[in-house]
Amino acid sequence: MANPSITNKKRLVLALFFVCFVFTFLILRLGWIQIVNSEKYRIYAVRQQTRDVPIPAKRGTIYDRNGKELATSITTYTVWATPSEIKSDEVTAKSLSDILGIEKDEIYKKISNKKSGLVKIAKWIDKEKADKIRKEKLRGIRIAEDNKRYYPYGNFASYILGHTTDDNRGLVGVELQYDKVLSGLPGRWIKNTDAAGRQLPYGIEKYYKPENGLNLVLTIDEVIQHFAEKAVENALATTKSKRVMAIVMEPKTGDILAMAVKPDYDPNNPRVPLDKAEKERYKTLSINEKQKLWNKMWRNPIVSDTYEPGSTFKLITSAAGLEEGVVEPNSPFYSPGYAIVAGHKIKCWRYYRPHGHETFTEAVQNSCNPVFIEVAQRLGLDKFYKYLNAFGFTEKTGIDLPGESNAIVRNKKNIGPVELATMSFGHGISVTPIQLITAISAVANDGKLMQPRIVKELTDDAGNVIHRYEPRFVRQVLSEKTARELRMIMEKVVTDGSGKKAYVPGFRVGGKTGTAEKIINGRYSKGSVYSSFVAIAPVNDPKITVLVICDEPQGIHFGSLTAAPVAGEIIRDTLRYLEVEPQYNEEEKAKFERKDVVVPEVRSLTLSEASKILSKNNLDFGTEPISAKEPNMIVVDQFPNPGAKVPEKSMVILYLKKRE
Repeated sequence: MANPSITNKKRLVLALFFVCFVFTFLILRLGWIQIVNSEKYRIYAVRQQTRDVPIPAKRGTIYDRNGKELATSITTYTVWATPSEIKSDEVTAKSLSDILGIEKDEIYKKISNKKSGLVKIAKWIDKEKADKIRKEKLRGIRIAEDNKRYYPYGNFASYILGHTTDDNRGLVGVELQYDKVLSGLPGRWIKNTDAAGRQLPYGIEKYYKPENGLNLVLTIDEVIQHFAEKAVENALATTKSKRVMAIVMEPKTGDILAMAVKPDYDPNNPRVPLDKAEKERYKTLSINEKQKLWNKMWRNPIVSDTYEPGSTFKLITSAAGLEEGVVEPNSPFYSPGYAIVAGHKIKCWRYYRPHGHETFTEAVQNSCNPVFIEVAQRLGLDKFYKYLNAFGFTEKTGIDLPGESNAIVRNKKNIGPVELATMSFGHGISVTPIQLITAISAVANDGKLMQPRIVKELTDDAGNVIHRYEPRFVRQVLSEKTARELRMIMEKVVTDGSGKKAYVPGFRVGGKTGTAEKIINGRYSKGSVYSSFVAIAPVNDPKITVLVICDEPQGIHFGSLTAAPVAGEIIRDTLRYLEVEPQYNEEEKAKFERKDVVVPEVRSLTLSEASKILSKNNLDFGTEPISAKEPNMIVVDQFPNPGAKVPEKSMVILYLKKRE
């Protein structure tokens, strides 16, 4: 065997050195990775092997005060994809597109990015579609249970309930105000897999169960809310108003029993207007224009908007005057149809035929502006503002709804004789509807001002009360004597004055009408008015306070003819529902006393069949949802229940659903 040449020896030595260098480098590199940077690469490995699937918590249910479900969460399914596990993007995208009805390219774009860890393909699909996807056994595709917010009565009480975002977060209403307690805590499903998606035999698998949110029990009574919404919807059609609002409050507790605004929206599909014309216009809007429309559509005007209350505010001036002793119910006044204040002539609404001599009680009945100017002058600016503060017009009420606004009350330093005069009859001051009804409820509650509330309890899934919100007394505004005197004066407004349209046979109703021009672009706009009516019933033992506001009624503008009848309808239905015994005088007995009838069983019947049976028994009916009018819809529940005794012509509420 020939000896290797010098050249070959050199080559072998170089190769040896090269191999030694490479192995030394690899050993050092391996040491660097496994010793120095071991923690970093361990984290990388865990991330690659770990599959973390979120499990959303079930959002709490919202109930009315009697346990009726107003908002609930229904089980749906979400489709997730792990792109790195998918073998054929084309086949997978095609299969999912056929089942879900989503564009194939849209799905393909999501699953073809192999760097993505977990991708959401579709949210809130039904069980049928979820089962079809499971049968396909698509590699890298998982189905997880999800929850979707559902409002069983559609647009019912939408401004109270609000709605949620696509990821189940509260956006407006009590859904936003109590989002933290309703949301609960989400769970997770964590497991270790290899690159092919197979679970590792010695890997970790953990399932963290989601913690459901708490339930809300509202102060709202679903039946009274129904009465209010029906009355408001009818008023919207008859007065052709831009908007109609109504609030029903329990004065002794501050509980809101009903809060209705029409037109409204459906929280199940909150971005699309209900009105057909608006729906068509909506399709042509830009994103910015849609955003403005949504903000306007979702804004609750009862707590977020201010308006000039007009003559309904004369009750506040009356209360202050009676409490301070500058006026009594029988105090004499004379109105020439105007008042001269600091050289300015301020007219009464009936300046063309002055009220002349009248008592203070008659002045309230007549809504005579000059009399209230004189009362405010007798009080003086300091005492007048003392009662603005006491009744809560210089602060928010604290109602548990988002977006509450402050009243617009001028600084006392900037108030002169003319401003004081106009404020005495409700002009030059803007308040929120919730502030006004809270203040008038203090008159109904013997002078005690209560904080309005919309939620009374938080409960868990077992029905246990976790937290109870007690009624909150704010302050004593008036003496019991003054409150009683003012209620008697308010009763005269209904029996003998401008509030006759709110008269309810058998019940002593007190009220006050109001009509005020709207301020548009900083100026009073003739022909555009707020017409309103505020009422207490019964005045001898107040159970409810009602405020109705018609925004820009067409034709007749006076609150006595637009808002008062709506308030009367709500009072009549609500007091009967609350089983307040009517107290007829002899004349009313002969004219209005009605026989009791037994409510028949109409559940499981069609709407057409049920209406015929109720008509035979001399009973009226309303439907829930209100818009449900198809004769073949099935009655799934009714109120009052079968067998209950009610007066003739009483309303029976029918809860409907489509025939399956």
